Amino acid sequence: MNAAAWQAQSLALGYPDPALVDRVPLLRAVAAALPEPVAAPLTPFLDHVEATPVTALAADYVATFDHRKRFSPYLTYFAYGDTRKRGMALLRFKHAYRAAGLEPDDGELPDHLAVVLEFAATGDADVGRRLLLEHRAGLELMRLGLVEARSPWAGVLESVSATLPPLAGRDHEAVARLAAQGPPEEEVGLAPFAPPEFMPGGRR
Repeated sequence: MNAAAWQAQSLALGYPDPALVDRVPLLRAVAAALPEPVAAPLTPFLDHVEATPVTALAADYVATFDHRKRFSPYLTYFAYGDTRKRGMALLRFKHAYRAAGLEPDDGELPDHLAVVLEFAATGDADVGRRLLLEHRAGLELMRLGLVEARSPWAGVLESVSATLPPLAGRDHEAVARLAAQGPPEEEVGLAPFAPPEFMPGGRR
């Protein structure tokens, strides 16, 4: 069940293009076979994709995920901000993919939520789930922000959350702390923390 859900969610969180529109019937079929809490949030998003020109979808995607750090799809950003520790976290994602026999695509950072979901669906489900849970606070903060902004992608994040255990007490505390303090900031004067291909800021 989770593999099919994660695959559908991964496609929904990718950059919108005509291929996404073409896949809507398939995604609806997948959603129909999923449990209600996972499937129901996906339907409004798929309706929106069918009713919206691809150019408008793409513009909204960029405005949402590329220009607003609050909705960053890069999971390590919430835990480490733009600090050198984030570089090591990115390498951990990449090593996890390679250990499962998959070579990460250098066109996207390995902690992009769509990439992590794809890995969980087609690579190693247990490791993928663990990566999602380790960054649960960031996922929840992103979900809450998208819901508040009434973004069409809010439903996709709600669907992702429905595949994971309910938030525990410590998770709630981590979300509240992250919302209040924001991601960590690097100390002044420190050198870049990782090779250029892992520097924060999006796609290579």
